[in-house]
Amino acid sequence: MANQLISEQSPYLQQHAHNPVEWLPWGEAAFEQARKEHKPLIVSIGYSACHWCHVMEHESFEDPDTAAFMNAHFVNVKVDREEYPDVDDFYMTAVQALTGSGGWPLNVFVTPDKLPFYGGTYFPPVPAHGRPSWMQLMQRMADVWRDKPEDIQQQADQMLGYLENAAAVTSKEATEDWTAEDVLAAADQLLKQADTVHGGFGRAPKFPSAMSVSFLLEYAHFTGNKDALRHALLSLDKMIAGGIYDQVGGGFSRYSVDDVWLAPHFEKMLYDNALLVSVLCDAYQLTGKEEYREVLEDTIGFLLREMKQEGAGFYSALDADSEGVEGKFYTWTIDEWNRLMDQEDPFLADYFGVLKEGNWEHTNILHRAMSIEQVCAVQNRPFAAVKSAIRSASEKLFRERSKRVRPGTDDKILLSWNALLNTALCKASAVLQRPDYASLAQEHMDWMIGAFDIRNHPKHTWKNGVAKIVANLDDLANLAQAMIQLSLTLNDKRYLGEASDLVRYIEAQFSTPGQDLFYFTSSLQNEVPVRKPEIYDGVTPSSNAVMAFNLQALGLLENNSLLIQRSETLLRKMKSAAVRYTGSFAFWNTLGQRFVHGYKTITVAGSDTAAVAEELRKKFLPHCFYFFEKKENFVTMPIGNQFEKKAQIFICTKDACFPPLTEIPENIDFAIL
Repeated sequence: MANQLISEQSPYLQQHAHNPVEWLPWGEAAFEQARKEHKPLIVSIGYSACHWCHVMEHESFEDPDTAAFMNAHFVNVKVDREEYPDVDDFYMTAVQALTGSGGWPLNVFVTPDKLPFYGGTYFPPVPAHGRPSWMQLMQRMADVWRDKPEDIQQQADQMLGYLENAAAVTSKEATEDWTAEDVLAAADQLLKQADTVHGGFGRAPKFPSAMSVSFLLEYAHFTGNKDALRHALLSLDKMIAGGIYDQVGGGFSRYSVDDVWLAPHFEKMLYDNALLVSVLCDAYQLTGKEEYREVLEDTIGFLLREMKQEGAGFYSALDADSEGVEGKFYTWTIDEWNRLMDQEDPFLADYFGVLKEGNWEHTNILHRAMSIEQVCAVQNRPFAAVKSAIRSASEKLFRERSKRVRPGTDDKILLSWNALLNTALCKASAVLQRPDYASLAQEHMDWMIGAFDIRNHPKHTWKNGVAKIVANLDDLANLAQAMIQLSLTLNDKRYLGEASDLVRYIEAQFSTPGQDLFYFTSSLQNEVPVRKPEIYDGVTPSSNAVMAFNLQALGLLENNSLLIQRSETLLRKMKSAAVRYTGSFAFWNTLGQRFVHGYKTITVAGSDTAAVAEELRKKFLPHCFYFFEKKENFVTMPIGNQFEKKAQIFICTKDACFPPLTEIPENIDFAIL
């Protein structure tokens, strides 16, 4: 018999809908029931592509005896962390304080007032590795709830005080602007964490760290620092060559479990691929390396093929497992390889790193064990012939793999992650000269504005025609950023107006007097007892950092000094923490670096701007905002209508404009820097 999760949209909740546990969805009804029955709650948080969430479900939540105990002693609530990131963050902060670590599944024991008093992550069905079993832990918590209610209340009150203190940003009220020395210190700090052999930062597990790579690319561009450029490109090259990148179908997995990027955790997330598309655009602009273009187009192709619904929205994730086995969809046994590739070039096994005994759990994760240049040298064959053979083999492998049982798809559509992808599509359109990507981004944007009810009551998640849950700051900040990027890509002022309206809504609903930073949750929400600002750049950019960008961009493009001042206030507030902990504040540091070099607007006006536009878009100028306009559409030029020439280039800072140019000079990079 199904429990109450059966009517929920979330695939993660649907996965638990037939558990014998009497799960309830997150909501006031669950806490009201707990108050009436005088029971504590178990709030269990995860997401559909979480491997250990599936393990704990199978071991414990599907077990009738375990479920019977849970039903008798607790009110049980299942939460999809992607639907309620504020709930997840609230309880994750508590569990990290209690145990020193966190992760998913996140299992928290909670009072009817929503206050946590104990919790942890995965618990085995029998005691193991110093951990109690899930049943032992529940028995202990049920006993304490019954016998020592005053201890529970004291613990909950202490935790509330801790969470309230944690929500207050402790960084000093900085009055000093970012300097070149601050950026240098941040870059040095980040490069100290660099794995100079295999790329990336730190040891396994290794995450793509797209924002850190982006910061280093911009740092190298602004300063000429060769170490920064070398490590940023090394990181991208090693990921592209590794198993974390799908050599057959395109797209990146969430992270690698080893130091060398070979063995990924095979789930694919929309946000990772969106951010990696953006940083690959930067790398392609800086280097012109054709491989980056190919990976960009293959990754976007993967997203369009496997993560896009029939309409315009994009799904959240693909699972790591298929047929109950992690990575089964993606890996190859030696027998499968030999059967399929029997008539193909023998060098392909060496190129893709295929071993008789397997390179991972007796099977093979395809990766680029050799470069094409190495293959050419060994085989004494021309580059074009080797590359053609590899492409042909990849297509053959893809066709065969498509016959397999696919991993599950988390088909809910999140506004925040879709907005990140929209920005990435706009960048790819400009960098790759692909107007079809711009058209796709516009269709996608118009769909988001309508589907998520942006002009009335913005929502966070959408599925099957229904939008629900009040939008969070990351939803709206990322959407405003995408609107700005789309406006510049299309030269369509309408989307700037949409972004401006959205920023005014954010100011009204996500800030309070005397609070510089924006809260993560709207004033319309009351899901958790403590509102807090999101300041860290995690797997996605901090929503406050994105707002600092939005305010700066709109301030420049609308000649609004108050918005620019608001942006710079946010940057000053976060400077000390960001410079000290670069890896956790990579996007903040990127913004600080751009501030140091000065944001600029570039307006190209006149009757013939196409050639100038094409040339300028080849330039890597991350601190510049472009508009290309004909006389009849001249709406942004800040210093008057001057149309003597076919095209004029106006470059302005927040304070002044330079004399207009009539052609792009050879040293345009130097002139703008």
